[in-house]
Amino acid sequence: MNRNVNIIEDLDGNQIVLINDILFKSKRNVNWNDVEAYLKQYVGEFFTIAATNEIVYIGADLPDEYTHSNYTRILKGANAKAKANAVQGLPEMIQIASGRCYEENKKEKHQADARFGWYRYESRLALPVYGKSGELERYNVFHVARLFRHNKDGKMYLYDIMNIKKETSKLFRSSDLTQ
Repeated sequence: MNRNVNIIEDLDGNQIVLINDILFKSKRNVNWNDVEAYLKQYVGEFFTIAATNEIVYIGADLPDEYTHSNYTRILKGANAKAKANAVQGLPEMIQIASGRCYEENKKEKHQADARFGWYRYESRLALPVYGKSGELERYNVFHVARLFRHNKDGKMYLYDIMNIKKETSKLFRSSDLTQ
């Protein structure tokens, strides 16, 4: 898996996953089947959240849930493109996850796969925006919520990325971000 992804800091010291390549390009609709195929490469892997030292696993259910969830179906434009391209930075987004928030499982259908509830963490990612001449103009930065399910086997599994919001308060140029 060849990825061009870094963890950087903005001028305020906040960590951001910088995804340098746009793999899933589309003016109108994202090809979610391609995204699902890409995600299958991660199944069976595990990554650590640096802030809590918790291990997060990638289960076989992630590719389908991530690409065909109700939340994914309603996404349009930049937010759909952000979710699609975020798959390249899954390990890094798990690593920098912060703001742990627990919620009990309330749905009968998740009695087994989220028996011990849900954890929501926050992450940020940046995607490049290129001008008509192909030169890098800026980065769009997105705030996302990472949803992890706490399985009956006691392990946490990545379930989905939700609540994608483009940050509009600041314009990030390549000179604003440090490695």
